[in-house]
Amino acid sequence: MGFLKGWIQRHPDIWEFILFNILSNCATVTNFVVMWICTGFVFTSFSDTPFQFLFFQYTTPDSLMLCGFLSFLVATALAQTVNFFVQKNLVFKSNAQFSKAVPKYILLAVVLVIVSAALPAYTQALFVNIGVPQSLAPTLANIVNILVQVLLSYPTMKFWIMPKDKAPKAA
Repeated sequence: MGFLKGWIQRHPDIWEFILFNILSNCATVTNFVVMWICTGFVFTSFSDTPFQFLFFQYTTPDSLMLCGFLSFLVATALAQTVNFFVQKNLVFKSNAQFSKAVPKYILLAVVLVIVSAALPAYTQALFVNIGVPQSLAPTLANIVNILVQVLLSYPTMKFWIMPKDKAPKAA
């Protein structure tokens, strides 16, 4: 255990990124559970309803149509809510003011929700076209979504939304 503590002290930024990814699994679990519940039960009645708006293309059975769109939207929104509290309090241990961090995080979450709601229609079709079973395509699309979310969210949270305030200057 002493080795790990020493390594963490010598590499705090690497440890923070590792912790970010490990604790993001709270949001990841939330995301998958909600997506499975929504695509399997909650929104199944919309599986035959095409949905198209701007770049949201849920118009084929491969995309799960409106069921897919609503499922990914709800799953991402709930996962981002969990992620905000986990990252702010446990990873970045940020003392950024809640009232300043929340609007910035909401902006990030909106971007992530848009990307995550638009991307699966394309990635699911791609997976099905390369021979992946349709029942597995939403899960693989969700994995792609999560990777994109990590690439967008870590630097945004670390440097803009949840930075550690500098220590007060001595008088």
